[in-house]
Amino acid sequence: MAESTTTPAPVEHDTEVVQPRSRRRGIIIVVLVVIAVAAAAIWWRSTFYEDTDDAQVSGHLIQVSARIQGQVRKVYVDENQPVKAGDVIAELDPRDYEVAVENAKAALASAEANAAAANVNVPLTAINTGSTLSSAGAQLSGSHAQVQQAQGQLQAAQARVTQAQANNAKAQADLERYKPLVEKDVISKQQYDAAVAAAASAAAAVQDAQASATAAEDGVRVARQQEASSEASYKGAQTGPQQVAAQSARAKQALAQVQQAQAQLDQAQLNKSYTKIVAPEDGIITRKSVEANQNVAPGQNLLTLVSLQNIWVTANFKETQLKMMGPLQEVEIAVDATGKKYHGKVKQIGGATGSVLSLFPPENATGNYVKVVQRVPVRIDFTDLAHEDPNHLLRPGLSVEPKVRVKQ
Repeated sequence: MAESTTTPAPVEHDTEVVQPRSRRRGIIIVVLVVIAVAAAAIWWRSTFYEDTDDAQVSGHLIQVSARIQGQVRKVYVDENQPVKAGDVIAELDPRDYEVAVENAKAALASAEANAAAANVNVPLTAINTGSTLSSAGAQLSGSHAQVQQAQGQLQAAQARVTQAQANNAKAQADLERYKPLVEKDVISKQQYDAAVAAAASAAAAVQDAQASATAAEDGVRVARQQEASSEASYKGAQTGPQQVAAQSARAKQALAQVQQAQAQLDQAQLNKSYTKIVAPEDGIITRKSVEANQNVAPGQNLLTLVSLQNIWVTANFKETQLKMMGPLQEVEIAVDATGKKYHGKVKQIGGATGSVLSLFPPENATGNYVKVVQRVPVRIDFTDLAHEDPNHLLRPGLSVEPKVRVKQ
């Protein structure tokens, strides 16, 4: 009875030992398969992808400032408030600039009136100078004719003087011959008296001819004076083209003054428009330092606008990861803040490592050199951000994990 109770026990013991060996073999196979799959995944990932956790979202931080001097009338935004492009952020007191616009308009109207008058004077000057030149030419021709006429009259008067002197000489000679004859009663007293009268008449004719010659000389002198005056007037009239050119220059100057006044008006209106400070892009207001009734100067920063229109990823990859990386490679970007994945493409690889671009680059001239793997900034642009982030949840500075597919 004792043997029968001990014999079955070893048989049951053998059965229990065989079953765990089979399970362990299966577990080992599963573990080996998992390890192989993991190794394949790691190989696939290391061969076809490069990733890093040293990356963040980058964007533009726009410093909004005043372009003119003035006093802030009202502020329309608060800290961390989203705004659209063109929304009014703050408004300056526009009264000084409105007065400047009115002054510029008045100056423009005055300049336009002066230009209109100057342009009208150009054809008038041309007509007046032309008629003056024609009149001066005619007057000069008449003066020349008068001089010639006076000279002819002088020549005739001088000829009459010569003739009168000749007649007087003959009459005086005849009188001298008649004197002894009358004394001897060769001729009658009547003949002698006639000779005396003829001599006196001849002498008077000489004086009259000389007076006429003197008057003719005066006439020549007056005619020549008139001729000189006419020549001076004609020369003055010949400056007509120069006068027209001068008037045209004044008209052009007046037109330039109109353009200058128009430019001043445009500047005044532009300055007036600057009294409304608007958002240049869609974004979020941060670092607001402007308040109502505050006096601001040109270029003074009023707030910072975080642009949400143009953001990208700056990923600092190790230099050992850049061997096969290049532009336009597809990127998958994981963002912890949103729990979503976004798509992008490599835009460009930085021109230098981060250490070189730092404020104090490393100095390795001592000889104590330890090779450290450097990191290079790589810019990654989002490819479909309008659909993947319609609510603008991404913010500059958020940490991301990009994964670049370096092989297809």
